[in-house]
Amino acid sequence: MASNFRSTVRDFLARHVFPSRGEKAQQEAGEASVQHALTALSGPQAEAEDAELASETKSTPTTARWQALNPDAPGDTNKDAINKLAQELDVPDDALRDGLRNLHGAAEAAGGANILNTPDPTIPQDAGAAAFFDVDNTLIKGASILLFARGLVRRRFFGVGEVLGFIWKQLKFRMSGENQGDIDQGREQALALVKGHKVADLTEMAEEIWAASISERIFPGTKELADMHLEAGHQVWLVTAAPVQLAQIIARELGFTGALGTVAEVQDGVFTGRMVGDMLHGPGKKHAVVALAAYEDLDLTRCTAYSDSINDVPMLSMVGTAVAVNPDTRLRRTAQRNGWEIRDYRRSRKIARVGGTAAAAGAAAAGGYWISRGGSKKS
Repeated sequence: MASNFRSTVRDFLARHVFPSRGEKAQQEAGEASVQHALTALSGPQAEAEDAELASETKSTPTTARWQALNPDAPGDTNKDAINKLAQELDVPDDALRDGLRNLHGAAEAAGGANILNTPDPTIPQDAGAAAFFDVDNTLIKGASILLFARGLVRRRFFGVGEVLGFIWKQLKFRMSGENQGDIDQGREQALALVKGHKVADLTEMAEEIWAASISERIFPGTKELADMHLEAGHQVWLVTAAPVQLAQIIARELGFTGALGTVAEVQDGVFTGRMVGDMLHGPGKKHAVVALAAYEDLDLTRCTAYSDSINDVPMLSMVGTAVAVNPDTRLRRTAQRNGWEIRDYRRSRKIARVGGTAAAAGAAAAGGYWISRGGSKKS
């Protein structure tokens, strides 16, 4: 049975994750394979290990299966196993290790387990189905990372001047579209902001910021969709480029199953200023979802994904049901072309592009004022 499962997963990868062998596609394929690493341990040995550790839940990364894929185990304990797995999946060893570090980092951020909320025992669980929700402008009105930054400034975690460059990159990205250079710089600026700070301090403030300002920006319609899945016995996951600590707080407070987010490296409870794996953005979300599906035995053809952004088409395209929520113009066109459902919970639509980067510069200055003043309740 385990062999059939592996074969099914590989067939799925061949059809949906590895459509091209071009250089760029090969790189993405390698990254995706990294995220699929857990599937290869579904063989007889892993089943025996799981039987021996039957008291542990599958979502708790302390099982032998999880530990066997720890790239940072002391010495070369897992070197041979990881090298063999890399050959089996036809991906570079280094890429496999980076992906595994991302998976382990996310689990560690959740306190050692992926599952944040256990399901309602009165609801029969549909073990193979799940829903994946983007956060910004899908579940929450606005950019969660900017709302988070505003809250941190108000609590004097850092000053307005420190975040202006970060604000500029975020606004430029949202107004002018994708630019890998801006994404890379924004990532480095975000990492520099938290470097040297304690995870516990940031997490405590994130909980306060959620309660004070982010929770009131939830789209009721999107929350109803998530609750519908929970009531049907489905898992519900957030999948976002936002820091995993913030994503997990939102998921926990809303009663969702869990959250996947960008993971910053931590040593001795302090952020190092480096990233674990890569930013959970675009194709990265797709890779994370497939990894989670493999680990949780989800049937992606019975799963649903929700997003507002054209950037999330890779994630939307890999599940059985894709829903465009509050879609941007390009995603709306894509959804219409593919026959995807469209849900719009915005009461009004405002023009995002006003003069390109010139508008972004003005918006960044205004954003600094907005952050320093704590924002408007009407925003």
